[in-house]
This record gives sequence, structure tokens and C-alpha cells, in this order.
Amino acid sequence: MDRAAAEGLLTARAVRETCRAVLTGRRLHFDVAEDRLALAADAVAACTRQAYPDLVVPYHSRWRHFVVDGQDLGRAHLDAVAGDASERARAAFELAIVSVLVDAGAGAEWRYRDRSGRELARSEGLAIASLDFVASGALSSDSAKPWQVDAAALDRVTASDLARAFQVGPDNRLVGLDGRAELLRALAAAVAAQPEVFGRESRLGNLFDRLARTGRVGADDVLAELLRRLGRIWPGRMVRAGIELGDVWPHPAVPGGLVAFHKLSQWLSYSLLEPLQWAGVAVERIDALTGLAEYRNGGMLIDLGIVVPREPVLLDATHGVDSSVVVEWRALTVALLDALLALVRARLGRPAMTLAEMLQGGTWAVGRRLAAERRRDGGPPLTVRSDGTVF
Repeated sequence: MDRAAAEGLLTARAVRETCRAVLTGRRLHFDVAEDRLALAADAVAACTRQAYPDLVVPYHSRWRHFVVDGQDLGRAHLDAVAGDASERARAAFELAIVSVLVDAGAGAEWRYRDRSGRELARSEGLAIASLDFVASGALSSDSAKPWQVDAAALDRVTASDLARAFQVGPDNRLVGLDGRAELLRALAAAVAAQPEVFGRESRLGNLFDRLARTGRVGADDVLAELLRRLGRIWPGRMVRAGIELGDVWPHPAVPGGLVAFHKLSQWLSYSLLEPLQWAGVAVERIDALTGLAEYRNGGMLIDLGIVVPREPVLLDATHGVDSSVVVEWRALTVALLDALLALVRARLGRPAMTLAEMLQGGTWAVGRRLAAERRRDGGPPLTVRSDGTVF
């Protein structure tokens, strides 16, 4: 693979095209009942109407998880930032990036008790735990800016630090704790190595200034910049032509043999769109990003009989993230979410509805509800062995 081909995998277009190739190509493990997508469309449309009766749906982003019992704790954090709109946007970038990077699946056992005594789990718990961690000043080397996140402070984070901050113990285990700490230290190294982007102070939030410099930006350009600047943080991934590919995995159905997902990077991209808009930057081409190859969306498709294992034993085994089973499942998820969007738009009478809105409205919530109804632990129908950096 030459450098141009490797760089081509670091795009939203590559995600869409390679995942589509799995849907239309020689699959190994799953059949697809596309006629049953109507069931998913009915469920997603009903869920969206219930959650958002006016059909004004926000993006599926990390900012939704900072709202607890009607309190928007994320915006409250930004309101406490001293400075202008750009400084608040830098702080928003820093909170979102750190929070998304520690957002890989928590497991069924872990809980977080916030300062008001509320017990939170899974993504909501990880969101508030990471918010409290950032707000504590633990990731800032500048006592005058406790909201700041910089390379020097990130580089000091250990698994023990995260365990304390996230209330981890023998009876409150968090999946992938070491992987999360390693990811934050890798983030520190990436930030420190690029002063032309992150400044002499190696501040994570300076990425906002780079994206906002012309006053407008494409959502796919946000992803491309994230992959270009932070792609090196993902551990143990493939390298081609000297380029770290990140969330890219092999599957024989694809010409070239590799499928791109960039799940956490796309989730992060969606989570940076709002801070850009709050600061007055015009965000374009939102639907250039894809659906997310994660276990709520993918679980919904299996639970509704749309993605059907050829061997039922697949649902009883545990699979690595690099297995052809998981790669195929994730690829089908991305491709089928594109097909589902047209059906949901028709049911809601919203022809301009974005993927980001459908995910929020949406597929993620339906996937979680089905999991809770069908499995005692609320987990996905396909068990994945995660290191905390993919799901």
C-alpha cells in the first residue's frame, strides 16, 4: 500500500465505501434481511417522536451525556470558564476530547456516584466522571486555568489516577482501565509533538483555533484533522506507508482488504460540531460523516433480525475486535444505518434529517432498550473483548 492509499483510509468517505463493500460483497458470518429494516425504522421513528415531540433533535454527541436530571452540567462547566467565546470553545474541545477517549464500554458492573449522590452507569457515568476529572484541574498545568487540558498534565496520568477519579475498586470494576490511561498518555505525546497545531503550551484546545480559522468547516474535515493529528494515539494498530491507520481492520470482502470505521474519532467529530457552532463557526456537510460502528446500533440490527448470524453459536462466543466476525458486524452496521436513514426520514416527514439526529433520536436508544429487554446485563447480543479503545 502506498502513502496515498493509506491516507485515503483516513476519511469518512473510506468508512462509507469500505463498509458498503462488505454489505454488497462476500460475507463470511452474517446474512442480511434488508426487508426487516422497516421494523427498525418504525422503532426509531417512534422513539424519536417520544423523546423529541417537536422533532427538533440534537446531534448524537457527548454533550447529551452531560445532561443529568435536566441539569446541563457540561454547559455549566463552560460557563465557569474565564475568557471569551474562543476560550470557552477551547475548553469545550478539551472536555469533549478527553471524555470521548475514555468513553469506550464501561462494562455492566461499573457505577459512578456524583457529588449529589446520583449513581450513574455506562456512558452517562463515564461522561460525568470524566467531566469531574477535567473540572478538578487534574489535567491542567496552569493553576489559573483549571479547565485547561495540556500535554504535560496528560502525560502524568496513570491507571491508578483514573481508578481513583472513576471510583474503581474490587466491587466496582471498569473494563479497559489500563487502556484508557495509556490512551491519555499517547494523547499527550501526540499533542506535544505538534507545536504548530497545539502551541508552545501544548494545549489540546488549540485544535479549535485551527479548525475555526476560516469561519467555516466541513464535518468530514473535522474528522480528517482529528485522524491526521491524533491518529497516532491508538495502540497496536496497523501501519501502512508509515501512517497509523487507527480503527481500520481486515476483511476479505473489500478491495484492498481493509475496512475503515474510525468509530471513536467520528463520535468525537460529532461532539466537536456543537462547540464550533457555539463559537459562531459554520459547520457544513454533516452527513458526510457516517453512522457509528458500535454495539448499540449494531445490537439493534441483530436483535431485530436484520443482521442474522449464519451460525447461532456466534452469539455464545467472545470475539476480539480484530476478528472477522466483529469487523463484518460493524461494517454492516454502518452501511445499513445509511439505508435506515431514508426510511426514518419518510416516517417522520423530515427529508433533511441528518444521521447525527437519527443516531440521537434514535438508533442508539432503541439498541439500548432492546438490550435491556433481552439480556439481563443489558449488554450487546454479540460479546466483544474490548481493550477500552474501540467500543
